[in-house]
Amino acid sequence: MKKAVPILLYMVSHLALGQSDLKSMVDEKTSSIEDQVIEWRRDFHQHPELGNQETRTAKIVADHLRSLGMEVQEEVAVTGVVGILKGGKPGPTVALRADMDALPVTERTDVPFKSTVRTEYNGQETGVMHACGHDTHVAMLMGVAKVFAEMKDELKGTVKFIFQPAEEGVFSPDVETWGAKQMVEEGVMEGVDAIFGLHINSQTEVGKIRYRSGPAMAAVDNLKIRVKGRQAHGAAPWASVDPIVTSAQIVTGLQTILSRNVNITESPAVVTIGAIKGGVRQNIIPEEVEMIGTVRTFGDDQQELVHKRIAEIAEKIAESAGAKAEVTIEKIYPSTVNDPDLTSRMEATLKEVAGEENVIYSDPITGAEDFSYYQREAPGLFFFLGGMPKGADPTEVASHHTPDLYLDEGGFVLGMRTLAYLTLDFMEQN
Repeated sequence: MKKAVPILLYMVSHLALGQSDLKSMVDEKTSSIEDQVIEWRRDFHQHPELGNQETRTAKIVADHLRSLGMEVQEEVAVTGVVGILKGGKPGPTVALRADMDALPVTERTDVPFKSTVRTEYNGQETGVMHACGHDTHVAMLMGVAKVFAEMKDELKGTVKFIFQPAEEGVFSPDVETWGAKQMVEEGVMEGVDAIFGLHINSQTEVGKIRYRSGPAMAAVDNLKIRVKGRQAHGAAPWASVDPIVTSAQIVTGLQTILSRNVNITESPAVVTIGAIKGGVRQNIIPEEVEMIGTVRTFGDDQQELVHKRIAEIAEKIAESAGAKAEVTIEKIYPSTVNDPDLTSRMEATLKEVAGEENVIYSDPITGAEDFSYYQREAPGLFFFLGGMPKGADPTEVASHHTPDLYLDEGGFVLGMRTLAYLTLDFMEQN
């Protein structure tokens, strides 16, 4: 029995050293390709493409993955690309995802690789810009692919690289399924044991990571309420059933969902009316008013509650006025929920790669992400990577989806290392 102890210690030490060696290789390789990753990012930034139109981006990605010896699938969910790298040792399948699409935003940043691309959107001419940072996601994942391809014999499992189109949606009313949902429908998550993804953030300092267990980002739903009344002369309102006054009461009533129905100690919710349309003249009470808005919730139960209360409040207030309200809620993306068990297991990895002082447990974010569809197929962890210059004020820097978005490229190496470390540690644990 005394001899067994030194042997056991040797085995444990040897395994730990092997994992440490792999991470050292990752550190060395990611540092060596930093300039290449930045070059890729700048090229993508200068040539942005809208959802389901990412043909140039997809070709560059596919050619790169193929040059690394991977099995490559193209035209997945229209323009998506999937690369499969089989490691030299048996183990689980880990998926890593990057989104590729840009936005209809005219860029104002003063950088040499500024986008000058123009397009037509909703009948208006506009610029096209990577105003959310997806260009950085693509470049970093291409970097991870290169790193892992060079050490594939040491990998204990398979890595699936998912380059996804249309995370921001598609700009065509005829398309019903897009982005991650369509990728899932076309089978990209088959056989996947875990998935990891990141989003760069312009208001988080370079070198830092933000994450959250459980519901981390909101479900997003489109809301439409049509209020039908009875038209009359504006000088004789008693002859009408006024849909404008009724709509005003509905807008106010909807806010009681957040103040009186949602348990805000658990998670927030948002019901926003963004536009109200009704009437054509100052002295005519119209027959109908239409409101549109957005709903943000965390988790399926809260989503069901909020949807139920929206319908009840709108319909009953309208009924009390003698009007009728028709409520339509279109579900866009479900809540992004980081698997609690996977997140707990990977917390040590995040702190190892970034330093404990640089890992921040985040508040819920009312923005949405279609990464949520992948998480419904396998345990997933989605985190935020700092892209704000050190020392900058997060309240003053430009936010995402704006013409002035600026991202510090100094955080790309950390992004690559984090995705790689998460993959290696998950493979080791499974």
